Amino acid sequence: MSHPKQKRLKIGDEAGPLLKFQVDGLNQEAHKTWFRGVHCNFNPTLKNLHNVDAVSNHVLKGWAPKAPTISPQTNIVAFGSCFAEHISQWLAKRDFNVLNQKDGAWGDTYIARFGEGMANSYAVLQQFEWALEGKAFAETLWHDKDATLQDYNEEIRLQTKAALLASDFYIITLGLSEVWSHRATGEVFWRAVPQDVYDPALHEFRVSTHSENLSNLKQIHRIIRKHNPDAKIMFTLSPVPLVATFRPVSCITANSASKAILRAALDEFLSATRPEDENLHYWPSYEIVMDVFQNRWSDDRRHIKPQVLDYVMTAFEHVWCTGKPQMGLSQAWVRARCATGGLPPKVYSFLESGQFENAEKAVSNWSVENRNLVEQAKLEMMSQRF
Repeated sequence: MSHPKQKRLKIGDEAGPLLKFQVDGLNQEAHKTWFRGVHCNFNPTLKNLHNVDAVSNHVLKGWAPKAPTISPQTNIVAFGSCFAEHISQWLAKRDFNVLNQKDGAWGDTYIARFGEGMANSYAVLQQFEWALEGKAFAETLWHDKDATLQDYNEEIRLQTKAALLASDFYIITLGLSEVWSHRATGEVFWRAVPQDVYDPALHEFRVSTHSENLSNLKQIHRIIRKHNPDAKIMFTLSPVPLVATFRPVSCITANSASKAILRAALDEFLSATRPEDENLHYWPSYEIVMDVFQNRWSDDRRHIKPQVLDYVMTAFEHVWCTGKPQMGLSQAWVRARCATGGLPPKVYSFLESGQFENAEKAVSNWSVENRNLVEQAKLEMMSQRF
């Protein structure tokens, strides 16, 4: 993936108060009065986001590695919100070594069986504290999605410890800042409180704060570096919204606050820590889904369209993984844009069935950029056939 092409143009007297510049070869203007520092990256226009390099140029800058580092021999542990499950399953299907997707002892761990339910930073931290530091919790906090209690089993703890210590690459996905906790101890549940044990005198719902999540991120990092100092750590933020909020406000506004708290905590943590830890990373799945694609949701407005998810993971493969990706980047981009309204839906159907002339005709009246994009996807798909 290439870097963004942002070119400053010469300003003449006729320019008046405007600074004229180019982003990806497209002319833009901004007020020229203000000093913009040494790192000035302009917000892309909609047209900038049509190109296959849009994500590389306008989302990944500053977050991509110099070269892919994940190979089939890399031991990976991925857990957190439900979005982490997509990452785990995708990489496992591509024969990458995701330890908590394996059968046997690895598969018995809670991070394998219920990792998608550890969506808050407290739940993630608890696994590291329990497995690697032997921390005991006063309350019963862990329940699966059917509200079945999961105890602090020592055998599972040791299996989890072994998986975490064997990992070369941690992928940790945060999902929400709304939590349920015990009033007396402050200890936080994986999920909510099961209805048959809920007691308003004992349990409370609250929104965890920016400072609490920042502290949890620092603790997770500290524990990993103490026990596995050379491993790579990647944080991601799930774009999947809340299914419901327990606050007395709308779910949409509560979700906005929930994501903002987590993203702000992540940014402050990463900005402060990355200069001293070159093995600390962020994958902007949240921004790719929320800012690049317009019609991203399925009808329930919670599940991301599979074509968009596949694009996010294809981009991840191209940036982070060695070997040949399952899908070409142009192919995945066209497929996702067809599914979200950026291109006629039938274009990808034509490409997939080998009706290349029909695909080209379907975009014959579209922009040069879109016609070139379909041509690139066609060439990628043709090469896969031979």
